[in-house]
Amino acid sequence: MDLYRPAAPPAPPGPPAAAPEPPDQLAALAARLRALPPSCGPVRLVAVDGHAGSGKTTFAGRLAAALGGAPVLHTDDLATHDELFAWTGRLRAQILDPLARGAAAHYAPYDWVERRFTAASRRLDPAPVVLVEGVGSGRRALRPHLARLLWMELPEAESWRRGQLRDGPEMSTFWDGWLLAERAHFAADPSRPHAEILVMQRNEGYELLTGPAEAP
Repeated sequence: MDLYRPAAPPAPPGPPAAAPEPPDQLAALAARLRALPPSCGPVRLVAVDGHAGSGKTTFAGRLAAALGGAPVLHTDDLATHDELFAWTGRLRAQILDPLARGAAAHYAPYDWVERRFTAASRRLDPAPVVLVEGVGSGRRALRPHLARLLWMELPEAESWRRGQLRDGPEMSTFWDGWLLAERAHFAADPSRPHAEILVMQRNEGYELLTGPAEAP
């Protein structure tokens, strides 16, 4: 490192930076979600939807922690190579119906490497708040069971770019098929217009905006 390098000239003024997320933003959201009436039996079911690569899994994990360890269901565990979006029946039979009765749900997650459902079953208890994250988790068939729908506010092109960088070139063939399937799904069954909250990722934390479903 050159300790005697002259200082760089000051950068030209730009637009003001967005205000950083308050430290308790997710805690406040968690409190709002816990205060909602149950939507599926005793459960407040909350969906985190958005384009592939938009940061749904990371955000859902942080929100689950703010909720004190809320269960998170990943729709990737219900989808398959042949049914990227045709998993509504499995969701209803294995998850929604038991939770509506106040019972624990059991499901076998799909193994994307072995291309089959695993033999080991996972348990999903009817906690006060259960998060469902994944592309299409705010779909028409699921919305009547949701207490809130959150949408990751990142355009599809940027989301897909991030997702493909994350997965690497070995997944390029899969992504070719995925892009067509995702675009077709949201054209027929869009989630964003029904979201109460838009989640924007910032350099530090998240900004939560009023979604189309709540806008005046």
